[in-house]
Amino acid sequence: MAQPRQGSQRRAEEGRDWREDGSDDEDGILSAFVCPITTQVMRDPVVLETGHAFEREAIARWFSECVALGRRPRCPITMAEVYSAELKPVMALRMAIEEWTDRRERAELRKACQWLTKAASEKEALHGLDLVMRGWNEARVGKHVVRRHGMIPMVAAMLRSNSARVRLTALQALHEFATEGDEYRESISKGDTIRTIIKFIDFEDCQERELAMSVLCELSKSEMVCEKISEFNGVMLILGKVACSKESNPALAEEAEKTLENLEKCEKNVLQMAENGRLEPLLNLLIEGSPEKQLLIASALEKIVLSNDLKILVAQKVGLLFAGVVENGSLHAKEVAFKVLDHISTNAESAKVLIEDGILLPLFRVLSVDSVKFLPPRLQEAAAAVLCNLVACGIDFGTVPLDGHRTLVSEDIVHSLLHLISNTSPPIQCKLLEIFVMLSSSTTTVLSIVSAIRSSGAITNLAQFVESDHQESRVASIKLLCNISFHMDHEIAQVLRTSPTLLGCLVRIIILNDTNGYEQDAAVQIMANLPKRDRRLTMELMEQGAFKYIARKVLSICRKEAVDSIFDNTMLEGLVKVLARITYILREEPRCVALAREYNLGSLFTSLLRLNGLDGVQLLSAKALLNLSVESRYLTGTPSFDEQKSVLAWFGKKPPGIQLCPVHSGICSIRDNFCILEGKAVERLVACLSHHNKKVSEASLAALCTLLADGVEIAEGVLVLYRANAIEPIFGILKGNPAGSLQQRVTWAVERILRAEEIAKAASGDRGLSSALVHAFQHGDSRTRRIAEAALKHIDKLPTFSQIIDKRPSRRGSSIGSMERYFRSDR
Repeated sequence: MAQPRQGSQRRAEEGRDWREDGSDDEDGILSAFVCPITTQVMRDPVVLETGHAFEREAIARWFSECVALGRRPRCPITMAEVYSAELKPVMALRMAIEEWTDRRERAELRKACQWLTKAASEKEALHGLDLVMRGWNEARVGKHVVRRHGMIPMVAAMLRSNSARVRLTALQALHEFATEGDEYRESISKGDTIRTIIKFIDFEDCQERELAMSVLCELSKSEMVCEKISEFNGVMLILGKVACSKESNPALAEEAEKTLENLEKCEKNVLQMAENGRLEPLLNLLIEGSPEKQLLIASALEKIVLSNDLKILVAQKVGLLFAGVVENGSLHAKEVAFKVLDHISTNAESAKVLIEDGILLPLFRVLSVDSVKFLPPRLQEAAAAVLCNLVACGIDFGTVPLDGHRTLVSEDIVHSLLHLISNTSPPIQCKLLEIFVMLSSSTTTVLSIVSAIRSSGAITNLAQFVESDHQESRVASIKLLCNISFHMDHEIAQVLRTSPTLLGCLVRIIILNDTNGYEQDAAVQIMANLPKRDRRLTMELMEQGAFKYIARKVLSICRKEAVDSIFDNTMLEGLVKVLARITYILREEPRCVALAREYNLGSLFTSLLRLNGLDGVQLLSAKALLNLSVESRYLTGTPSFDEQKSVLAWFGKKPPGIQLCPVHSGICSIRDNFCILEGKAVERLVACLSHHNKKVSEASLAALCTLLADGVEIAEGVLVLYRANAIEPIFGILKGNPAGSLQQRVTWAVERILRAEEIAKAASGDRGLSSALVHAFQHGDSRTRRIAEAALKHIDKLPTFSQIIDKRPSRRGSSIGSMERYFRSDR
């Protein structure tokens, strides 16, 4: 029995804490309440037949020890045997103990209030918080007293303490309070406690951050507190940031996510979350809500600025819903749906999602001519804006089904939209024109658009918008005409011939310096793609002053010696193409010759040949020089009678100061008769013979071939090419075994060159040249074969059976191999 007594003595020493704060007049009462075994105040007192009271658990353990020692149970105080082991509860004593305990616990909790003040030191504050938590966790009436005596706000006030230990302890206490229920959560949320907690969460280096997040998560379980949390500006943004920090702090991110899920119970919070990037709760409400609720939520969604990722999310979750509203919703619902669709369709990826959800057909039905009679214009404008955004996403609309086998570029669909352009308001017209601009910008759909425009005869109506007062419609119309001008050049030319004022509008757009650069470029491209041999259009452009402005513009670009951007490259190429129109009607129009002389176009096109990297500009310039050079022999000046007499006096020698062109046998210049021997044109054309672009090489070769054409001194022309080191590059082109027109042209040039005996003699040992001529002789067309045959005879690869072919170079050419018709075809 020694061990139980020692245990009881140790417990008695530990129980002194209960009596330390008791007053002397309470000792008698306390001694009646204390179990003799445990020396602790009893909670479930029982009495033995000896009349002594004990704690039920303690006396039961005492009896077990007696039995273990082989003795009958005895009273621990009197050591008398107990004949009955029945433990009878003492209800009166139990009630008295409970009343005394409650009074004692209340007194201790009230004492804690004096330490929970601003003036308290760290030690005092921690002591007060410890008393509160002991009473909260151990006392029977602790939770009731803490709430009733206003201790929760006192604990919350400790969050503003300067001591981190105090703040952490206060947060732990608040977390314990919050787990108890909604009434405690609401009590904690009074004042600015939530604001302080959010402040802790917002600071990443704050020690209290994780504990503060746990407290807020508990508080958010109350719907009333959820509404209070949302009142603090930026709280959703802060929680969203924490929820995204899964890599750095997974536990904290998880609690932030749970808090946000709790906050979703309040609709006001859902809208605030959506405004801060957390959109799914709002979209879920939109999907699950009634039609009236959906309309309210969609109206709110329309006002939210969405990132591209969120636009995709909206399209994925509610794209089908909005498609149904566009099809069958009320006018007000359609208007709201169009606003949302207009917002999310500006992103290419979200637009593709909407297209997959079948939004195109409802939009087309809204835009159909029949719907014009029943729907207000603002809805049609909205539908056109959405459709314009969708078309801009860049997919192939020739493969996207609209209904059944039809697509957006099917002929009847395009006809319907073209008809609508002529029967609707300017804003809708503008959007429809922009739709056609984008569809005609795609290589996969442009031919379908061109075919539908051609079959509907709508080109005239489309061209009329060039004169529109509505700037956006005018710009869209010009861009559309630019896109289709390559395929519909003759139709557009017919419209411009019928209405010269339209052509004047295009010219003014090009000439005016304050015009939009892209509009100006489109106008230039339209003119550039018009039929170049259309004399009437060319003369109308001259009357409008287009060529003078373009010549000055190109000259200024050349003087820069560099083109700034791709846009400038395209613009320059278009300007050069328009300017080159003059060179195709020189023989018929003296005014064109005069203008070419005034602006020295021969030198200008020669300068453009040096713009490496601009293949299109070099090609156009070489062709223009070809056209100019062909006219040189018709414009060459001859010496006057006095000059001729002076020449005779000098026995065939040229008098001093007069230099005759060896090729054209007259007075030549690059300005007056466009002779390419002047102004370094030959050298630059020769440099282009080895161009990587075969088209540039062929055009340069054609221009040089004018020095070998009938009607000029061919032998002198050969000599000019020899001195310019052009022979080997020309031979090199033939050795490459070209096909088509280039094969015929280079074979013709080689035959003319080989008429020079010295060159023919040197070339006879060139196996590569012989092989190339044999290839042309065997595989060329009939004309090429005849020219190749003559060339092979020049180098003695074929026998000469008659004197029809004269090996000596002719001064004025011969009928064999004349290239005049090929010059005309190039022109």
